[in-house]
Amino acid sequence: MGARARRTGAAPDWSPSMKITVVGGGSTYTPELVDGFARLFPDVTELALVDPAHDRLAVVGPFSQRIFRRYGHPGQITYTDDLDAGLADAEIVIIQLRIGGQQARISDETFPPECGCVGQETTGAGGLAKALRTVPVVLDVAERARRLAAPGAWIIDFTNPVGIVTRALLDAGHRAVGLCNVAIGFQRRFAAMLGVDPAEVILDHVGLNHLTWERAAYVSDVDRLPELMAGQLEKLAGEVALPVELLSTLGSVPSYYLRYFYCHDEVVREERGVPTRGQKVADIEAQLLRMYADPTLDTKPELLGQRGGAFYSEAAVGLIASLRSNDGAVHSANVRNRGHLPFLSDDAVIEVSCRVGDDGAVPVPTGPLGPALSGLIAHVSGYEELAVAAAIHGGRSRVYQAMLAHPLIGQHELADALTDKLLAANAAHLAWAR
Repeated sequence: MGARARRTGAAPDWSPSMKITVVGGGSTYTPELVDGFARLFPDVTELALVDPAHDRLAVVGPFSQRIFRRYGHPGQITYTDDLDAGLADAEIVIIQLRIGGQQARISDETFPPECGCVGQETTGAGGLAKALRTVPVVLDVAERARRLAAPGAWIIDFTNPVGIVTRALLDAGHRAVGLCNVAIGFQRRFAAMLGVDPAEVILDHVGLNHLTWERAAYVSDVDRLPELMAGQLEKLAGEVALPVELLSTLGSVPSYYLRYFYCHDEVVREERGVPTRGQKVADIEAQLLRMYADPTLDTKPELLGQRGGAFYSEAAVGLIASLRSNDGAVHSANVRNRGHLPFLSDDAVIEVSCRVGDDGAVPVPTGPLGPALSGLIAHVSGYEELAVAAAIHGGRSRVYQAMLAHPLIGQHELADALTDKLLAANAAHLAWAR
């Protein structure tokens, strides 16, 4: 292996110039990310957008350049469909891919309800389908980055399902951290309710990606979450679409994604006979691309807020700033467990509040989790381990085992039927399944 590959485990030697590469840069999400860098991160000298979809990149790239110019950012936006050129000498590689586009997402949301299971792009059978399509592609990107990016470069994974993809990256020896916008969304909501600056709020955010709970919200070392739950419980429950009594019983605030577990059958009933989220997003994306093509537009349109991913640019900028400055600030991140949650293996990937410096993200100490949380986390973590194996090695039996292990499936008849449906729907993306 080359010198660059040997040094990927070392702390980066940050240069005065800084190149950040976004793989999947043709996404309609990208202007949100660009806006965050333009406003908050003057250190980036080149933001390279890479995407094989040249037509989308030809719209998103120039729009991103206009955003940088509007803010007077000194850096440059470059864009290319050449992955190797885009990765060359990057100090940060952000991966935000959707293999198969919105049509694959719509499929992920459509075939599980046929068996009475939730249809969702990151959870259950749909999430497994996305993982199978995505993990091999992300690993290929990471291997190229290992050869071409700057020594010690970090890979930041935004690609869902983040926990599974991050585990695959770490298992392959890459210098990677997974990032999601759920925690920063709660931080902003809690800060607004408390009337404080968001930077003052430190969360006890714990679980797995899209399976997390907020157990505390510290302001000046005082947990203010009990105060919020005492005075604004209905509002909190409404924002995560879960019953008030559930939050009260748990004594914590679950993420919205827990609704797929705590209210599964209700969600399945709601999904029947209505357009999927993917269908709605496809319509939004078409409108956004038309807007982005307007040569006079140089600010992100309000419609982008309906696309999802609120605050994800702030989450990315904050994490990268801490990796670069070694400031030890607290960010939510997907990292190896390494004993943090004692009921999981060390190799499991968890999503928790971490202190971040130039050597990566280290979980902040947290109190013991009761069985209501630890049992579900352990169950889903077991599924994720099997999902990684299925994504890397293929084979119907591995897909079936992962289905059987998922708490939202867990029965032979369902797992068997969903496996066949998944493989049929994804044959174009899974060579071994044809």
